[in-house]
Amino acid sequence: MKLLIEKTILLESLTNVMRAISPRNIIPILNGVMFDLTEEGLYLTASDSDLTIRNFIPKDKIKNIYETGKIIIQSKYLLEIIRKLPNTDINIEVLDGLKIIISTENTVYNLNCLDTEDYPNISLDKVENPIVINSNIIKKIINQTLFAVSTQESRPLLTGLNFKINGNILECVATDSYRLAKKTIVLDQNYESYNVVIPGKNVSELDKLLDSESDVEIHLFDNKVLFKYQNYLFQSSLLNGTYPNTSNFIPEEFEIIITTSLNDYFAAIDRAALLTQNKDKNIIKMDTEESDLIITSSSSEIGKSEEKVLINKNTDSNISISFSAKYMLDALKTFEEDDLIILLNNDSKPIILKSATDETLIQLILPIKTY
Repeated sequence: MKLLIEKTILLESLTNVMRAISPRNIIPILNGVMFDLTEEGLYLTASDSDLTIRNFIPKDKIKNIYETGKIIIQSKYLLEIIRKLPNTDINIEVLDGLKIIISTENTVYNLNCLDTEDYPNISLDKVENPIVINSNIIKKIINQTLFAVSTQESRPLLTGLNFKINGNILECVATDSYRLAKKTIVLDQNYESYNVVIPGKNVSELDKLLDSESDVEIHLFDNKVLFKYQNYLFQSSLLNGTYPNTSNFIPEEFEIIITTSLNDYFAAIDRAALLTQNKDKNIIKMDTEESDLIITSSSSEIGKSEEKVLINKNTDSNISISFSAKYMLDALKTFEEDDLIILLNNDSKPIILKSATDETLIQLILPIKTY
């Protein structure tokens, strides 16, 4: 294998492909990046068996293809070597089967490589009728839900994003059992029904890969999902099991409906949270009082704070409810419009957040008892 390629092209591809390599990998061969040079171009593949990313660099983006071939280069130093080389063309040449030279005019690296025969056979399958969604919409779905997945491996299903398709409706749900984020979008056609859970850490890597507006093909299977984006194939395993039915978590009726300014409400909670930052649950309290929302926080070591936010309320009834400031701020960051609706029943029922202008996004936060 021998080729000449521009540094920026190779660096971008390697940066994205190597997102699939886990620092906790115990299989040595999976710590390498496969270079597969054909007459059509260069395929770069990395995998940790749970996540696989492949990129294709077509021949018109390669300065010269001298000799085709295949090699696995250890990833530990590869990205840093390419990143620190001067901004010029890079020559890559395999010598004696398991050695490779990476060189520019004044720099030469001679690296040991791994045998391609030891690399697992990774099947990147596709379906005939993939789901097609614009990359900006996928990024929005991820940014509005992924933060709510659990980080506790004791409930592995909750560490993933529930991806449910029924007809032309796509519903994405994330929950850690203390909060829930739900995003619904209407697809351009009806699709086969699916109900799968994609590992949250893999969804996070997909979000980093999607950097420009383009359609994404989603190929769903029983045990894996493949995203095709530009010249990238991004394949993730799925989490085994049935995701909890969250449809009953969100009440259908509410006693108290509050409308207020998202920006004002966010700023008030952000300031009140200053006194609770060193506490595990950073609890703040919210009370309704006529046309005001009173937000209070306290710390025995520091003191107290009180904020007032102007609101409209559908009833004369009042409520006093406590919650995690961090969870509330995380949820509020997902809304794009300033008109916020807060839906409440009592101090032990979930707090529901919606936008007055966007029915596709719902955030749920469980209150915290303070007595």
